[in-house]
Amino acid sequence: MKPVFLIGYMGCGKTTLGEVLAGLMQCRFIDLDEWIEDRCGMTVVQIFEKMGEQRFRRLEVEALLEVAAMTDVIVSCGGGTPCHGDNMALMNQAGTTVWLTTSPERITARLLLPEQKCKRPKINTLAADEVLPLVKRELQARSSYYSQAQMQFDSTDIETAAATQRTARRLAMELGMRS
Repeated sequence: MKPVFLIGYMGCGKTTLGEVLAGLMQCRFIDLDEWIEDRCGMTVVQIFEKMGEQRFRRLEVEALLEVAAMTDVIVSCGGGTPCHGDNMALMNQAGTTVWLTTSPERITARLLLPEQKCKRPKINTLAADEVLPLVKRELQARSSYYSQAQMQFDSTDIETAAATQRTARRLAMELGMRS
């Protein structure tokens, strides 16, 4: 099976849903940010702080090229991955791209969880009331990239383990119908 690339804004459920989906489809799960962190020996936050976003984006393209050449993988991409260079064209050519969608309000609620906020460079210094406006602005700005995905899938219902299992089964069925 060609790679499946899960794209969408941070907090839309790419990792949560991707891990369960990989198990159901008997594939390897790869979180692109973790892939980069493992290779650099730094967190994404540290890479942004020490090397800047431009260097991070170059590392991201290198990582994307590596995983795009693999088979039987579900790849959770960073929220900005589709918005840089030719990343969307690369992913669409190499495999199946799935845009995970949910409301800006649901995304914001997920991002404001303490364990989430601290590891997100774009929001870790913002006040809680500044996050929703940022999410809305960036979703609007990124929609032209995200909409290039081959599939769009509602990832709203992943708040519990059982709901995530149901949602992942639905997505696995839709992916199966495409092959």
